[in-house]
Amino acid sequence: MIATFLLRHARTVLLAAALLAISGVGSAVMAQSVAAMVNGEAITNFDIDQRIKLTRLTTQKAVSRQEALDDLINDKLKVKEAKRYGLDMSASDIDGAYGNMASRMRMSPEQLSKTLEGHGIRPETLKNRIKADMTWGNLVRGRFQSNLLVPEKDLAGIESSDAKESESFEYLVRPIVLIVPRGSPSSAIEARRKEAELLRSRIQSCDEALSMFRSMRDAAIRDQLTKTSADLPPALRDLLDKTPVGKLTPPEVTKQGVEMVALCSRKPTTADTPAKRAAREKIYNQKYEAKSKSYLQEVRKGAMIEIRNK
Repeated sequence: MIATFLLRHARTVLLAAALLAISGVGSAVMAQSVAAMVNGEAITNFDIDQRIKLTRLTTQKAVSRQEALDDLINDKLKVKEAKRYGLDMSASDIDGAYGNMASRMRMSPEQLSKTLEGHGIRPETLKNRIKADMTWGNLVRGRFQSNLLVPEKDLAGIESSDAKESESFEYLVRPIVLIVPRGSPSSAIEARRKEAELLRSRIQSCDEALSMFRSMRDAAIRDQLTKTSADLPPALRDLLDKTPVGKLTPPEVTKQGVEMVALCSRKPTTADTPAKRAAREKIYNQKYEAKSKSYLQEVRKGAMIEIRNK
């Protein structure tokens, strides 16, 4: 009887396997087969395929399966190591970073997800990469903060052939916006732009700007901001240098409406010049990359990594 039972069981297994193959489920199971174990956590062949597609989309470069697997192993180790020090990111943190990335690409999170899905990439694939990069960055900067500092002596003699890059000013500004509802016709936008030009010609001080725009409907004047030359992109810095103190910058059409900036003051400062800031950031990034690489190598040495197939 036992032999009869085993025979029937074997036939059932074979029949189930045949049905899986016919229905295509078998290939899905194979796609989810484990390619590696990292400290008890699995990386599947599907994960590798997803990382290959994501890398191709974001860098326009093809990577091998081994390269993609190495990246995924590193991501697992980065998140695990960060958790050892109490660093973790919640789902809302990741969604926020995902949304910010979409915004920089002039998309909504939903549009970014549809774009990824159109290339056969699950949004979770990108979110997992974001989580690994952000938690690891926080960990490295937190643990090795003193090692990453750039002493002033390393910046001695930093100069630029461009005079503007070698001088620094402190700007006190107030952003202003004339609100234009989304979906408004171009004629409405142009009307507000002309209105902005007219108001700009009348304003002679930040106090006047504050009084005028606070009393206007569909307009807003923000709190004062202090920025240095090194904080600003070259185009805006050049614009503020050309704008007389007390006046407004030329109107610019944005998503919010028509925007201008009131320049309340401009004075020299001993803060980093643009050239010095760029040099400081370059040296810092070099130190960070070196420390990140050596730390990750150390973590890998102590990890349990099992490659299941090659």
